[in-house]
Amino acid sequence: MDVFTLYVGQGSLAAVRSGREAIIIDAHMPTADHVTQEQIEDSLRAYVRKSHVRGLIITGLDRDHAHPEGVDSILTHHQPDWVMYPKCYKDTDCASEVFDTIARHERRRERTSRPLNRVSVRLDQLQSRQLSGLAEYLNFEVFSPHIEDMDSSNNSSIVVKLTGRDESGFSYLVTGDTETERWERISGLFGMHLHSDVLAAPHHGARSGVSPAALLHIAPNTVIISAGVDSQFEHPHPEAIRVYQRVARHVFSTNAVDQGTCLFTRRKGNDFETTLVAHGPARSPDVAA
Repeated sequence: MDVFTLYVGQGSLAAVRSGREAIIIDAHMPTADHVTQEQIEDSLRAYVRKSHVRGLIITGLDRDHAHPEGVDSILTHHQPDWVMYPKCYKDTDCASEVFDTIARHERRRERTSRPLNRVSVRLDQLQSRQLSGLAEYLNFEVFSPHIEDMDSSNNSSIVVKLTGRDESGFSYLVTGDTETERWERISGLFGMHLHSDVLAAPHHGARSGVSPAALLHIAPNTVIISAGVDSQFEHPHPEAIRVYQRVARHVFSTNAVDQGTCLFTRRKGNDFETTLVAHGPARSPDVAA
C-alpha cells in the first residue's frame, strides 16, 4: 500500500494503491500557478496505470475538492466502479456541474459491463460505519458527516479511514475540510478508532481544522498537507504545523518547495517514508494528449 498526494495548487487530489487496486480521492485539477491540468492528469495516470481504479471519493462539494473538470477527467480516463460523495444539499454551480457530470457518465455506462455506481454517505443513515463491497484490498471505515454537525460545507466533508489489506497495508485517514467543532464530536464518539498511520491534514493545514483531542486519538506517524504555493489563505498555518509536529514523527506539505511538489508515502520497516516527486514537464499546446 502507498499514498500519492498530488500538487494541485490550492486544493486536494490524492490516490491510494493497495494490491492491484487504486482509489482516487478528490478531483481538484485546475490550471494554476506552477502546474497545469495536463501535468496533473499525466502524474495521476502514471501512478494508477497498473491498477484497477475501484472508486473516486469526493470528500466535499466545494471546487477545491470537486472541480467539475477534474471529476470529468477522472471518470473519463480511469472509469472507476463507483463515486462516493457526502449526502448533503449544496446549491452552487460547482455542485450542480459535478452531479450533472456524474449523471452523464452514468448514462454513458448504464448499458455496459461496468456501470457507474453512486455511494452517498451520511453517517446517521448508514447501517454500519464499515462500508463493504467497495474494494478487495482496502477496508473503509466512516466517521463523518453526520446530520448533527452539517452546519457548513466544510463540516459536511467525508471523513473515512482506508486500511490496506495487502502485506504492506497501513491506515490512512481522509479528512476533507472538516473543522475543529466537528472534530471534537468525532473524537468524543470514536476515540481510539480514529488511530491512523498517515493523516491527510484537514482543510489544507488550516488552523480551523486542528483538534488536539482528535490528534491524540489519531496519533499519526505522518501528516500530509495539500496546499498551494503562496496560498491566499495562508495554508498551512504555522500554528497547525507546530501542533502536527508535536504528535507526528513526520510532517510534509505539497507547497514546501517553490514550484510545489507531489508526495509519495509508503511504509519503510517500522517507519514511513515520504518522497518528493515533481510533476512532468508541461506539454506544448501542439502536442496531442
